[in-house]
Amino acid sequence: MIHKEGRRISIMLFIILAILDIAIILFTGPLLVQVPVIIASLLLWLFILRFFRDPKRKAPVEGFVYAPADGRVVVIENTTESEYFKDERIQVSVFMSVWNVHINWYPVQGNLSYYQYHPGKYLIANHPKSSTLNERNTLVIKTADGTEYLIRQIAGAVARRIISYATTGKSVKLGDEMGFIRFGSRVDIFLPVGTEILVKPGQQVRGLITPLAKS
Repeated sequence: MIHKEGRRISIMLFIILAILDIAIILFTGPLLVQVPVIIASLLLWLFILRFFRDPKRKAPVEGFVYAPADGRVVVIENTTESEYFKDERIQVSVFMSVWNVHINWYPVQGNLSYYQYHPGKYLIANHPKSSTLNERNTLVIKTADGTEYLIRQIAGAVARRIISYATTGKSVKLGDEMGFIRFGSRVDIFLPVGTEILVKPGQQVRGLITPLAKS
């Protein structure tokens, strides 16, 4: 299935490519010109359909902090979180390439105690400073036991739009969609110091399937 964020783009691109292909067939003679262009346009449209795919995943059991997105773990380190907590936290970052599913899911359930959008740059998303310099959304989920987890959606060099479904005070369930980032990006999670981390740098993870840590 195609995610709702990609339906309009997919339809518009199909119409544009169809018009282009028809024009090429009508106004160019050699098949050596027509065939490669038509094949390229078809591959482009299939790529867009694949990018906006919407796999339906069941909400996992509680007790863990799950990966909020598909991708590769690029950071696991203790760092100072300066926007909200202003203290030391464990940062786990997942980088999404253009080949990954780009839906973001809530990794735990609770209430959104904080939400803030930040305009910024478009550094490569795996750049160390992208977490604080790039365009980003920051949200904090407070669970039933009072633990707070900060999640940050970060735009990258190609990703130019972060779509978020978060609002302060909203109650969210584990497995609900948090948002969508277009065309390559990163999601950071900041956990309390002492949290048991269950993944390693370089590991491929899948949203709602791979547990990042024990909650």
